[in-house]
Amino acid sequence: MKRSERLVAMTNYLVESPWALVSLPFFSRKFDAAKSSISEDLAIINNMFQEEGIGYLKSVAGAAGGVKYIPLYSVENSESFIGKLCEQLEDPNRLLPGGYLFMSDILGEPKTVKTIGRMFATAFSERNIDVVMTVATKGIPLAYAVAACLNVPVVIVRRDPKITEGSTVSINYVSGSSRKIQTMVLPKRSLQEGSNVCIIDDFMKAGGTINGMVNLLAEFNANVSGIGVLSEAEDEEEERVVEDYTSLVKITNVDIIKKQIEVHKGTFFQGQTHSN
Repeated sequence: MKRSERLVAMTNYLVESPWALVSLPFFSRKFDAAKSSISEDLAIINNMFQEEGIGYLKSVAGAAGGVKYIPLYSVENSESFIGKLCEQLEDPNRLLPGGYLFMSDILGEPKTVKTIGRMFATAFSERNIDVVMTVATKGIPLAYAVAACLNVPVVIVRRDPKITEGSTVSINYVSGSSRKIQTMVLPKRSLQEGSNVCIIDDFMKAGGTINGMVNLLAEFNANVSGIGVLSEAEDEEEERVVEDYTSLVKITNVDIIKKQIEVHKGTFFQGQTHSN
């Protein structure tokens, strides 16, 4: 196999297996190449990952060592993406009753959702996440995108129990949007006790739904290691019940009569120092 072919194959393998430890002997056997050649290839791949702002290769020393692909999204890439996202969301044609915005087209675009996943994975890369959680239904594509970058499973909280999921744990919570008492359930087999969980959702006002998921996790003795929301909006009529979260965009000054929307950067860049 030519080096150019080997570089493509190795890059693809690493990108498809983020955070997974891959040993040099594995690549050496797979591509029938000397370890010294594999090391040189990995150096080239690492440089390109960093130049493109999509992560880096982390070396792990020792007999059981190797390399891991850490898919961090650079600040430059993130700023560019969020800037374009703000422009998209400021389109007055997106306005819906109640101050909500139409976002189904964004959540249905695979490339956009994948980028959002990379950004949240970057924000929570050092949290030792075991599981990504979301509530059905619009948060599901975002949750899978984040989980793919963190290489962890997804669990989905539902409003009603499914017979195919076995015994469940359920709680009642107050919805921030409707202010009604609602129920959310999660199968007992979904989570191991002590799991570090990242909560992902598409939209947050007062945060009632996310707070409900936090309370549900307490029933499993699981840890909330991160909360990520695509967009947040201020709710003047109700106090926000979630404080520690990461948002990509913030919707303000929604005027349905004048058909005006202002969308700004969210909290994502607070504390973000990644340059790779």
